[in-house]
Amino acid sequence: MPSINLNRPLLSALEGFASLGSASRYEEEIFGIIDHITLFEDLRYAEISQLCSKMECYCANRGDVIMKENEDGDFLVIVLTGEVAVVKQGAAGEEKQLAVVGPGASLGEMSLINGKPRFATCIAREPTDIAVLTRDTIYDILVLHPSLGNKILLILLQITSQRLRETSDRLLPFIGSAAS
Repeated sequence: MPSINLNRPLLSALEGFASLGSASRYEEEIFGIIDHITLFEDLRYAEISQLCSKMECYCANRGDVIMKENEDGDFLVIVLTGEVAVVKQGAAGEEKQLAVVGPGASLGEMSLINGKPRFATCIAREPTDIAVLTRDTIYDILVLHPSLGNKILLILLQITSQRLRETSDRLLPFIGSAAS
């Protein structure tokens, strides 16, 4: 069975975080918050267990940067405990908070899918446990468990599409006023 390939972007991004080991060790906790994990909502118990066996968990301390805007990223994280602030650099260099997310939220899907640099910075607001899913792991799942891999890809597309719709809805009031 292939193991997770912790390549350079992942290693540098999570450097200094305490490794908690395989997500399989935390399956019960994950099933406890399953209703809040969009990535898992259409998966069966056995599929979630398979996915957990392919992910690693880490603990971020308060103030730790989990993902940094404009850095390469080939993984996403699922927040298991704690809170994460999502911030974006404004035009004048100021930080603008876009969201605060908690258990069940997934972060980093866009970079995972398109291979582009991170859109925003994600900072732990308190001690936060995360599960990490890498692009290499998704490739492994697609080869070894194609049905599960396809489900994951469809869910990632749904999440990304939903975020695009939400962003468009937020921008709509500004588009109307800019045309005046």
